[in-house]
Amino acid sequence: MNFELEQEHKMLQKTIKDFAVNEVGPGAIQRDRNKEFPFEVMKKLADLGMLGLPFPERYGGAGADTVSFVIVTEELSRVCASTGITYSAHISLGGAPIYMFGTEKQKNSYLPQICCGESLGAFGLTEPNAGSDAGGTKTVAIKKGDKYIINGTKCYITNASYAKFLALTAITDEEDKGISAIIVPTDSKGFRIYNRYEKMGLHASNTTELSLNNVEVPTQNLLGEKGQGFKQFLKTLDGGRIGIGAMAVGIAQGAYEKSLQYAKQRVQFRRPIHQFQAIQFKLADMATKIELARNMVYKAAWLKDHGYTYTKEASMCKLFASEICMEVTNEAVQIHGGNGYMREFEVERMMRDAKLLEIGEGTSEILRLVIAREIGC
Repeated sequence: MNFELEQEHKMLQKTIKDFAVNEVGPGAIQRDRNKEFPFEVMKKLADLGMLGLPFPERYGGAGADTVSFVIVTEELSRVCASTGITYSAHISLGGAPIYMFGTEKQKNSYLPQICCGESLGAFGLTEPNAGSDAGGTKTVAIKKGDKYIINGTKCYITNASYAKFLALTAITDEEDKGISAIIVPTDSKGFRIYNRYEKMGLHASNTTELSLNNVEVPTQNLLGEKGQGFKQFLKTLDGGRIGIGAMAVGIAQGAYEKSLQYAKQRVQFRRPIHQFQAIQFKLADMATKIELARNMVYKAAWLKDHGYTYTKEASMCKLFASEICMEVTNEAVQIHGGNGYMREFEVERMMRDAKLLEIGEGTSEILRLVIAREIGC
């Protein structure tokens, strides 16, 4: 088994690492404090051709693979998780459903806008009473003639303020509660976006509430087959979990690197603290867990790229990576001591950002249920 990245992946990794260090990292503290969306960063990523990375060239993408997407997400998250989740959601939740389930006409209409950054990708699934329990969806789309009339509310939706359209789930068959996915332009009459959440972390990312009041869209905006929305978003979430796993690895790597650097500079009892065995053990455990998580994430991405079933591996990598990310960032704060509690040292931001990864795209508890099902329990 060859665990070495291919040459094109190495080139991409170097390009995006340099970009992250020079263009993303320097403003991360300020963006977090001011809750400032990384709009200029996303524009530069578009110029680099990263916003359509895994989509075919005929739609304006770069024709790359999932491993490439993982590399970019990890490197961005290493310096700024808000940028990482913006990018990951744009690809895996915004563009992927349209690419996987859309008609050729829908792909030609919507994917080029996503690939060039004209519209950021978003996906409307979660509702106040329907997150992991998607069967509790209350948003309804009633067919009248050649239109759907949509009413409902969505919450915790990433990137919607910067999306010209998004796919969202709604009940299209009231008798059997069948759920479908429908592409909805965000400038539709009766469609409102509210950006008013006060979050624990990821302050620079865009997290919104959507309100739909008699929103009309053509029936041709149905994404895939009617009643197949439940299956569609399960497949979408599999890809999204790989993105969250990559984010977790990136955040943990950033926290580890800052801790190692700090331990070499911080002097206590007349010597750098990295010379104390207690600190060495912490750093060794952090490095080991990050490497294990990275291997799991890249394996899931490889399986997806090669056409294998990857639901179990996507759930495992997201579960493990998100939990070790919390462990690593917690240890990073501990190694920094009192300084770790201060914003200027950044590890406290990484710890706050890490927590969402144990919740988004399925909580750790839900993922354990998915894995249990996949192994035959």
